[in-house]
Amino acid sequence: MLDRVLISQVQRRVDASGLPLAVTLWNGETVGVAAEAARVRLRLKDKSSLRALAHPSLGALARAYVQGRLDLDGDTRDILALGNRLCAADACRPETGSANWKWWRHTRSRDRRNIQYHYDVSNDFYGLWLDEARVYSCAYFRDAGMTLDEAQRAKLDHICRKLVLEPGERLLDIGCGWGGLVLHAARHYGVQAVGITLSDDQHVHVRARVRELGLEGQVEVRRMDYRDVPETGAYDKIASVGMFEHVGRSQLTDYFRKIHDLLKPGGLVLNHGITAAALRSQGLGGGIAEFVDDYVFPGGELVHVSEVLAAATGGGLECLDGENLRPHYAATLWHWVTRLEAQAERAVELIGEEKYRIWRIYMAGSAHAFERGWLELWQVLAGKAVDGAQPGYPYNRAYMYAA
Repeated sequence: MLDRVLISQVQRRVDASGLPLAVTLWNGETVGVAAEAARVRLRLKDKSSLRALAHPSLGALARAYVQGRLDLDGDTRDILALGNRLCAADACRPETGSANWKWWRHTRSRDRRNIQYHYDVSNDFYGLWLDEARVYSCAYFRDAGMTLDEAQRAKLDHICRKLVLEPGERLLDIGCGWGGLVLHAARHYGVQAVGITLSDDQHVHVRARVRELGLEGQVEVRRMDYRDVPETGAYDKIASVGMFEHVGRSQLTDYFRKIHDLLKPGGLVLNHGITAAALRSQGLGGGIAEFVDDYVFPGGELVHVSEVLAAATGGGLECLDGENLRPHYAATLWHWVTRLEAQAERAVELIGEEKYRIWRIYMAGSAHAFERGWLELWQVLAGKAVDGAQPGYPYNRAYMYAA
């Protein structure tokens, strides 16, 4: 009896939406438009997935998909667009009470486990769909027609130029990933680079690349928490790219204070990371934040850029420049989704069906969120003053865009 009630609810919801959606139930019954007229086809594997569709949210549908209780057929962009309309998704989860209770989630041991959960999946898996340098962060499409590899190289150059890197300077890359930035900066800007990561797989990969490129005396990679970097006042420039989302709201001021302490007077830091578009947000609504926390980035927290600026200032840095690359990340993510889907069979071989589904729906959902303006990507440039005066920063932005 309950099944028939839920099926009727699903029928009414799909019919009322007017969406080109066909829903096939586990018993072969079809709800919605005819399959041949559908842009998206949703197949329910068992009765348990009925409730997720009768009272849908993007988070609930993503969970059901990852758990294999439903299948989605169709273009991924159409799937996300129709899902958004079907669920009437909210842009953000409003702030209620204090989020400071999450401080306990960011101990060294917990942060290490969280990083390893996401990044120590398989180096070969990431190699299937990332660019040649395996840069796992927002690219910079300086020209709209750029390939992913070209746009990632442009992003690395954009960061190096913003930091005004000079030969012989010491650069620290916090959360160095697979080494794209430290290797690029060493080879093309002549710096002495140190990269740190909590990922075992990334650490192994970067060390191998350093040896392959003959950069042993110029690039060092450490498996280390940023809180444990010992060289006070030793770095001319610091980059943090796609890492501070893991730091935690309650830890942000201490994070920037640590960066301040590591910088030489006059030094610069470029913080590149995802931020919430809404003020006083505790993540995306519709169950999306909870899905991401459970399946993708445990312990991750997104804050508004105003909180980033406040935390950097509270940490003793002077904020000098900010740039929102939101549309660039949407484009980057769609490149990744397309490349991952093209390698679906091999990806499943490497990491299994469930993890493949996690990455596919997470990256497609993130692309959709950046396109909708729910998420932003900010590069914030800050500096450490010299005797209270301005950090070593040019008077205008022209240097960032030099040929």
